[in-house]
Order: sequence, then C-alpha cells, then structure tokens
Amino acid sequence: MKNVARIAAVLMGAWIAVGCSTVEGLGKDVQKGGQAIERAAERHSN
Repeated sequence: MKNVARIAAVLMGAWIAVGCSTVEGLGKDVQKGGQAIERAAERHSN
C-alpha cells in the first residue's frame, strides 16, 4: 500500500510539472491523481 501511495505521488508530481500551465489545469490534474489513488486503494483493499 505504501508503494502505491509513493507511485501515485510521483505521478501527480509529474503531471503537475509537465502538463499544467494554469490553475484550472492544476485542479484537473490533482483531481485525476486523486481518482487514480482511489482506484488503486480499492483494488488493494479487496
């Protein structure tokens, strides 16, 4: 589970650094990162 969180954090950092040039874009990237974390948590909790 800790590895999943680390991977998610790295991916979110990469999205923010590479693909975001506006505050709106940042919000969308953070939201997508949160959704990825939720999906990963759901897969590992079952």
